[in-house]
Amino acid sequence: MTGDDDRRLFEEAVRDARPLRHEPRVVSRRRPAPRAAFRRADELAVLDDSLAFDPLDLGVESGEELVFRHAQVADSVLKRLRRGHFAVGDELDLHGLTAAQARDEVRDFIARATARRLPCVRIVHGKGRGSGPRGPVLKKSVNLWLRKNDAVLAFASARPADGGTGALYVLLRP
Repeated sequence: MTGDDDRRLFEEAVRDARPLRHEPRVVSRRRPAPRAAFRRADELAVLDDSLAFDPLDLGVESGEELVFRHAQVADSVLKRLRRGHFAVGDELDLHGLTAAQARDEVRDFIARATARRLPCVRIVHGKGRGSGPRGPVLKKSVNLWLRKNDAVLAFASARPADGGTGALYVLLRP
């Protein structure tokens, strides 16, 4: 078969075909609400820059208890947090992670917990027994990261049953 034969066969097959009649449809699309395309990425980049530090600059020891609260948090609330009186909504265990991996995990964990409106979470950073002479790198790092995170109202070392000085109760903004 040649191209002319194909064309003749096609024209013969569609000889009785007629165009469909239809009214043109008007499609109205709602425009999506404008949003800053790079806002979240920019916020994360700023947070990463603000969290960059040398954890060895912090003088936190392995068995040392960590306690922090913003000025607006009452002493009585901090006391209740230290005693474990808040229900822990979720937990993050950082064992085996590098400081860079832990930073990303902590940032994402706090963001997810805040989005879920969890009032209190626990972060297990370990006591740094395997860190050698450098001391507890993750403990020092988490201490600084949480102090710089606006979502964190207060934190305190956990009760011995919940990890003691190797874990923190973290109170989050509502």
